Amino acid sequence: MIIQDIKKICKIYNIWPSQENGQNFVISQQVIQVIESASLKPADCVLEVGPGLGFLTQQLIKVAKRVVSVELDKQIFSFLTGQFLVEKNLELINQDILKFNPASIDLKKYKIVANLPYNITSFFLRRFLNLDDYKPTAMTLMLQKEVAERICAKPGAMSLLAISVQVFCQPEITYMVSKNDFWPQPKVNSAIINFNLIKTNQEFKKWLGQINDSFFWRIIKIGFSARRKQLHNNLSAGLKIDSQQIKKIFISLNLAENIRPQDLSIDDWLKLCINLENI
Repeated sequence: MIIQDIKKICKIYNIWPSQENGQNFVISQQVIQVIESASLKPADCVLEVGPGLGFLTQQLIKVAKRVVSVELDKQIFSFLTGQFLVEKNLELINQDILKFNPASIDLKKYKIVANLPYNITSFFLRRFLNLDDYKPTAMTLMLQKEVAERICAKPGAMSLLAISVQVFCQPEITYMVSKNDFWPQPKVNSAIINFNLIKTNQEFKKWLGQINDSFFWRIIKIGFSARRKQLHNNLSAGLKIDSQQIKKIFISLNLAENIRPQDLSIDDWLKLCINLENI
């Protein structure tokens, strides 16, 4: 599908890409790499978010057993309904993905593949990585390049976003995508990122061990409350614990006394929580 075709379809169906809804249609074969990156198999069930004009959808229904595409825009949904009228392995749903519940259609053991609207990235990840019984087994998303890099950060550049994702899965950037591959052209480049080995809630609780998950997240948020400050200062102020006592814990964990929150690994945070809970 080339840009002339896309513009023609938009004119016929009175579809105008909404900047507010983050609608940027892919206009190159780069989108095929999304599917290749997802490593889909014939038995897979796929949840597609924001199918747009169906460019990616056309490829997904060729390789997956079941495809569920959730589209918010009513005009686009109407176009898709006519476009894919005879496809038996495709279910189109006109709904906000942030309100969609996979349990409502008994969607289990599924993968998510999507060119995700950038303005819902953090809400989307928080929702689907924290689902109870209907969590995806893997996700392949096209995101804003800078956000993808933040998600995949290593100790030294960690953030609250990186931790909130990496405690549940192993994110990996697989492709970079130019802003020239979209219409309308966004202001930023994109990246395709795989979210592999997504933990079930039971696996996440096993990883936490005896630590309460609310306590874990409380420590993380306090730790990043002032990113430029040394971690012992943030924890001391947030937990009302003497700074020297926290420094002693750092020493026992082989952490530098002046370490900052962005320098800790996921396992460092878990060990720190275990020690802080015992105070």
